Amino acid sequence: MDTILIFIIIILVASILQTSTGFGFSILATPFLLMIFEAREAIQINLILSLVISCALIYKIFKDIDYGALKRLITGSVAGLPIGIIIFLLLDMNKLKLSISIIILILTLLLIFNVRIRQTKGRDITAGGLSGLLTTSIGMPGPPLLLYFSGIGSEKEKLRATTLAFYLFIYLFSLLIQVVFAGTNKTVWVSSGYALPFVMIGLYLGQLLFVKINQYAFRIFTYIILLFTGFYLLVESF
Repeated sequence: MDTILIFIIIILVASILQTSTGFGFSILATPFLLMIFEAREAIQINLILSLVISCALIYKIFKDIDYGALKRLITGSVAGLPIGIIIFLLLDMNKLKLSISIIILILTLLLIFNVRIRQTKGRDITAGGLSGLLTTSIGMPGPPLLLYFSGIGSEKEKLRATTLAFYLFIYLFSLLIQVVFAGTNKTVWVSSGYALPFVMIGLYLGQLLFVKINQYAFRIFTYIILLFTGFYLLVESF
């Protein structure tokens, strides 16, 4: 019973975060789902529910999408997706988590101290590639996009819309790759089904929260999520 309650809270809070910011579900849910499920199950549940959220929200955000950046992100992710599943199947996950955590923490500190980068087509493609790699390897596509869009000073509406549109592609293909190459089981789909009502509640509450967050608060919230992710992966790697 305690496990079920923890699962419900994780899904509800992560859904609110994803809806209100455009990037929070996998960053928040994956670490905690890994405490309840085995790695393959946690990643696939995350992918399924994130895909549902993206599908539910996409019709509301068309006008805010940066379609040029979206196209380049998808182009980059096509190369990153197969590399990620190879990492998931063959490499030491602890070493991967350690490397990712250090990179996230360093880059987040640079952002906090107001170091900014200029958006280019090549960097769009690179961010998409890294996001694709992390999606199929650890189920967390958000950190590269969040770091990149924060670094270029993207408005919160554009960040949320472009990342959600990108997730619609990346989560679908990542889920297919995971199922084909890593397999799946009944627990993944039954647990995802149980979670859907709480995802819907999170969608509603997240929309209410989004309109109340100003750009400054959004940026601070972004840094907190990144620092949490970085420290979590660092601890997990040990």
